[in-house]
Amino acid sequence: MSHLPSSSRRNFVKSLSAGIAVGTVAGGFHSEVPAVGSEKKSLGVALVGLGSLSTKQIAPGLSKTKHCHLAGIVTGTPEKEKIWSEKYKLDASHIYNYQNFDKIVGDDAIDVVYVVLPNSMHEEFTIRAAKAGKHVLCEKPMANSSDECRRMIDACKAASRQLAIGYRCQFEPHHLRCTEILRKKKLGAIKSINADFGFAIGDPKQWRLRGPLAGGGALMDVGIYALQACRYLTGEEPISITAQETKTDSVKFAEVDESIVWAMNFPSGIVAHCSTTYSQNGLNQVHVKTENGFVKLGPAFSYEGIQAESSTGPIQLPAVDQFATEMDEFSMSIQENKSSKVSGEEGLRDLKIVEAIYRSCRSGSTVSLVS
Repeated sequence: MSHLPSSSRRNFVKSLSAGIAVGTVAGGFHSEVPAVGSEKKSLGVALVGLGSLSTKQIAPGLSKTKHCHLAGIVTGTPEKEKIWSEKYKLDASHIYNYQNFDKIVGDDAIDVVYVVLPNSMHEEFTIRAAKAGKHVLCEKPMANSSDECRRMIDACKAASRQLAIGYRCQFEPHHLRCTEILRKKKLGAIKSINADFGFAIGDPKQWRLRGPLAGGGALMDVGIYALQACRYLTGEEPISITAQETKTDSVKFAEVDESIVWAMNFPSGIVAHCSTTYSQNGLNQVHVKTENGFVKLGPAFSYEGIQAESSTGPIQLPAVDQFATEMDEFSMSIQENKSSKVSGEEGLRDLKIVEAIYRSCRSGSTVSLVS
């Protein structure tokens, strides 16, 4: 989850609303796709959106990577251009704004565009980046709807560019070890899962509480981590959803969900009970019960300090920068010409489930995911 200053985001949205239309229509797109040479061992990454997540997590993570590096930035704030260019020694030729973004097609120093924008803008900039011949890493949630996800996937395929979603926990050692234990049934078959992630959100004017920009509230922002964990820990896809939404502040959360609890039924009989909220700190765990024991993660989804244990004892593994490992994996996928395990299709699967959760909240009934 990225927590961005509301003032900068408000200015960003104002400048972007006109810029997208101008840049897309007037600038046009180039269909020629420059190839990434096999001899290029470190890929250049351009960050689109320089809010809190880019500033505090992604850019520092890039400094720790082995297979990629910060090569450019895209921002609607001139002050940030100066700060970032000085801090990261970026030449002006690799700095773009939202109006001239499409000129990135001619920048051979940039191989990958990392989209770190409000959710409603993911589709726009993923498609523009792909048509400019760049591979795309897009922050979660992938988009505001499954239809948007499909268009993003189609655009990247048409441009022969790779698309991956920022599911950092799929590269975190404790999550990987827990997945291995559970998938190999080292403690017997999974019986049930409890997964929760939430926090008390602050500024009521921030973009995350604006429906058109965020697409949803706690579920889209942090609940998707719990949803994802249930999917990769089990290796199964849910077949039905039952969900319920609760609001304690109808003014602050007028446009988005505040708290949601939901149950997912899986083909093998596993039931996952999940929750997410924007009104309470401390929800950050996964507890899996198995035939012969348990596996726990807690804190489970933080940027750092993740801990895990099983019924056989603590799971102690070295800490990693999750963003560095995520970006290195994508860079290697590109250079080896293989799809990332967090591809656009993975993001689409999550959005289809998210939509089912919202449908269940509205209808008050169970929603089937079996076509």
